[in-house]
Amino acid sequence: MELRLGTKASLSKTVTDKDVRMFAEVSLDYNPLHLDDEVAKKSIFGRRIAHGDISLGLISAVLGNYMPGRGTIYLGQDIKFIAPVFIDDTITAEAEIVEIIPEKNRYRIRTDVKNQAGVLVATGFALVKYQAA
Repeated sequence: MELRLGTKASLSKTVTDKDVRMFAEVSLDYNPLHLDDEVAKKSIFGRRIAHGDISLGLISAVLGNYMPGRGTIYLGQDIKFIAPVFIDDTITAEAEIVEIIPEKNRYRIRTDVKNQAGVLVATGFALVKYQAA
């Protein structure tokens, strides 16, 4: 894939109860908003939500596997969470090259995550260094 301004890639995943529980185990984030139906029902969301970092993980998968691709070093991410991701939502991480810094072999990439209804749930910019693996 030729890497130039405007190059895009995306990846989708349905976020399951198992994903959320496994993420809680890995991250040690046992917030009941993610894990307890009764507590979550009383929240502003009315039901359980996925950890925000699951959306970040999907962005990482796009960057490391598809664009720029294998050999990507994830240097940083500015992110804003806009809307919740619920259990069984299908989210799509989208990445687009918006700046190329050739002397450092770096790319600034717009990163958006949307749910199955097209609602933006997270948005930001990643900075990566890329050398094909």
